[in-house]
Amino acid sequence: MTFRIAVRLAVGFLIFAQVHGLVLAEDFDVIFLGGQSNMEGFGFVKELPTELGQEIPDSYIFHANASLDQHPIGGLGIWSPLKPGHGVGFTSDGKANNHSDRFGVELSLAAELRRLRPGRKIAIIKYARNGSSIHQDAAAAWGCWEPDFLAKSGEHRNINQYDHFLATIKNAMTNADVDQDGTIDALNPIGILWMQGESDAMYSVEIAEQYPANLKRLMDLMRASLREDDLPVVIGRISDSGAKTNKRIWTHGEILRAGQAAFVANDPAARLVTSTDNYGYSDPYHYDSAGYIDLGREFAKKLQEMQ
Repeated sequence: MTFRIAVRLAVGFLIFAQVHGLVLAEDFDVIFLGGQSNMEGFGFVKELPTELGQEIPDSYIFHANASLDQHPIGGLGIWSPLKPGHGVGFTSDGKANNHSDRFGVELSLAAELRRLRPGRKIAIIKYARNGSSIHQDAAAAWGCWEPDFLAKSGEHRNINQYDHFLATIKNAMTNADVDQDGTIDALNPIGILWMQGESDAMYSVEIAEQYPANLKRLMDLMRASLREDDLPVVIGRISDSGAKTNKRIWTHGEILRAGQAAFVANDPAARLVTSTDNYGYSDPYHYDSAGYIDLGREFAKKLQEMQ
């Protein structure tokens, strides 16, 4: 059995359980968060407002440990109540979580979705890898989401970020007791949120120009892994701090931003968050805490438009 078939079987079991009347304790809206470092999250927990600096009611997260390409398939994580500490530096061994002093979009996303969808429970699946690209020629040592990316050598030369994503989905969906009360929960995917592209904007015009086609292929495959061809996708538009002397961090950023817009224009089930242009930065590459809070809320609003 291939790994991708196993992922589909895990998701299919949940559908089978619902159809055939197996006990399902709770009903959860599932959102996948993926991308690179601005999806990992570099906000500071100490700067969170009171309402986001604690557990978000009726919201849970399966945050998989980020793994390198050419390493054994990962996806290790556990379902746990959503609270601060799921930003950069977070780790999980599949048995316990080690929270960091950083956060990403997950807190404000869940809080805003709870406001927009009262009575609905939230289950977030998160897997993001700092510096990762879609195009294989932009991967460097950080990681590549191209499903067919194959390293030149090594024991695990066929393992990449897409494989770690599939493992994350399989583990989260198989261990479907989200609230840990001993019964299987009904997990209903409602969207994919994607914040990535900076790495693909660094290398060449050709790589940046291929981004919309690469993004479409990846999103189509992610939708298929969640068994929904028209699953809503929300893209966060990359922006530039202008911190370099030439005022541009991402050399071909404008080409890639145009590619993100083109993807959304050609996909009726996709939306683009553009408020990133207004964010401050904590360093040349990452938004400040207020930016991550706003980005989570904007992701929620765009996602709700398509429900």
